Amino acid sequence: MAVPKRRTSKKVTNQRRTHKKLHVPGLIECSNCGELTKPHYVCKACGHYDGKEVAES
Repeated sequence: MAVPKRRTSKKVTNQRRTHKKLHVPGLIECSNCGELTKPHYVCKACGHYDGKEVAES
């Protein structure tokens, strides 16, 4: 049976076990101005949320 000659370091083990991936945030189109925004957030371009103006732009 194969036996490792040297111990695998913590660094190498942790590097192998990583699942780091870049992910694209889900964006939706603002119903008022058409700008791409995060869902459930006030639109930074026009200040609308859920069809109402909540913040002044």
